[in-house]
Amino acid sequence: MTIKEYQTRVDKWIKNHGVRYFDEMTNSLLLVEEVGEWARLIARTYGEQSFKSSESQTDTTTMLADEWADIFFVLTCLANQTGIDVEAAIHRNFEKKTNRDAQRHKGNKKLGVEK
Repeated sequence: MTIKEYQTRVDKWIKNHGVRYFDEMTNSLLLVEEVGEWARLIARTYGEQSFKSSESQTDTTTMLADEWADIFFVLTCLANQTGIDVEAAIHRNFEKKTNRDAQRHKGNKKLGVEK
């Protein structure tokens, strides 16, 4: 599925199951909530925090994938609401990054890279 197809699929899902989009402020806050859930899993899976004894941690890869998909869904809702063509935005962003950072990281001693 292309990103454009995903945008269309999200739009159809919202109209068929979600009734309508939440307003942009609500969706922005939902995005923060979803990123928080992702961050909580990262902190417990890769960081120094541990899971509570009552929490299931059997398949953190699937849990992380589900949280990532939730984030992408809300981001796509916001893109649809604000008229963003995500594929075009991604192409522009890669061009910007490539032009700006073509050599930037190659000599970065902090990354363990010497020119």
